[in-house]
Amino acid sequence: MQERIDAIVKILDEKKAESIEVFDMRERDYFVKYVVIATTMGERHAYALTDDLKTGLKPLGEEFLGIESSPEWVVIDLGDILIHLLSPEHRAKYNIEEFLAKLKEQRE
Repeated sequence: MQERIDAIVKILDEKKAESIEVFDMRERDYFVKYVVIATTMGERHAYALTDDLKTGLKPLGEEFLGIESSPEWVVIDLGDILIHLLSPEHRAKYNIEEFLAKLKEQRE
């Protein structure tokens, strides 16, 4: 599992995603084991990051179960890992990190 997370973070970092954060949700009441959140530099960057993740992860055997996208937010479902690629505005507005942190606190 850690190798998968490392591969995702490496691709995002190399392709200039910003503020990459990984949340371990294995011991929490959440529907995935890990959540990866990164900030994009805009719509085109988000779509390019999505393509880069597909190109880099599919040869490693990663299965993309679903991709939902809008100009401000892309969500990639890998089954047990969820990747959020957000514009700076949407990341600030929805503050997923705070939600996940609160969820972790409730379960500890």
